[in-house]
Amino acid sequence: MWRTPLTGEAKPLIIVLGPTGVGKTSLAIDLAQKLGGEIIGADSRQVYRYMDIGTAKPTPAQQALVAHHLIDMAPPDYNLSLAEYQKAAYVAIDALHQQGLLPFLVGGSGQYISAIEEGWAIPRVPPDPALRAELEAFVRRHSPEALHERLRAADPVSAERIHPNNTRRVIRALEVQMLSGQPISALQVKRPPPYRIIRVGLQLPRSILYPRVDRRVDEMMAAGFLAEVSRLLEMGYDRHLPAMSGLGYLEMAAHLLDETPLAEAVQRTKFSTHEFIRRQDVWFRGHDHGILWHNVEEIGADALADTLSDWLRRGD
Repeated sequence: MWRTPLTGEAKPLIIVLGPTGVGKTSLAIDLAQKLGGEIIGADSRQVYRYMDIGTAKPTPAQQALVAHHLIDMAPPDYNLSLAEYQKAAYVAIDALHQQGLLPFLVGGSGQYISAIEEGWAIPRVPPDPALRAELEAFVRRHSPEALHERLRAADPVSAERIHPNNTRRVIRALEVQMLSGQPISALQVKRPPPYRIIRVGLQLPRSILYPRVDRRVDEMMAAGFLAEVSRLLEMGYDRHLPAMSGLGYLEMAAHLLDETPLAEAVQRTKFSTHEFIRRQDVWFRGHDHGILWHNVEEIGADALADTLSDWLRRGD
């Protein structure tokens, strides 16, 4: 069990990260129970309400075992910014420290995790709906690659960092550059927070992970994922909202609205999940500040808890 540090000592933050479907939630719950902690979500889609099955949000039973923070923060039609998430995460981490609880930052959204542990100074340029609509129309007329080339001309550093298919981030980078006159890469300076951080990475060979996430998609469908997407559309949430770009939501909307065969929509969701895992791997490799990687099938909660307890006692 963690002890509250003496005044002036850096307070600990444990990060549990890894690709989607690897088993972060269940293992983090076990660790938090053993070490006296609570979980702060680092998932860019679990922050939205009504999106439970498709985002693999912790179930009510799991949340009853260990308190979870920064999920269900906003409705799907609210574009929660990275700056808002980062501020809320720092508030949650500090509140847990004040209560003598150990914060676990858990998730697979690399940008969210990096913003916290690296202390990004995120540009305070408010969204411009008209400009975004113009850039989205450009993508529809041309292609995501063409928009990415526009970013490369304006901000080559950001273009190297952002995948051409990540249209939402490409648009945001162009928006910041066009409105502020400065590239977003120049504005994103880093001021690491005053925490002692240990990073636990969970991984599996893709030959095991891909079939595992495929089974999870099938389980989501059996649990009512299609009905969840249908309810969101009936509530008036447009399928092109940023929140609805989460894995599977566009694919299910295509079945419901465009008559895409359900089997095809499910298969596209599986392929999209595989691609997302590859992108996660690229991000984590590019932001590896000493991640302790573990094969999730070869390491258990007891062994990891012992490792973390030693780290907490050492105070290094």
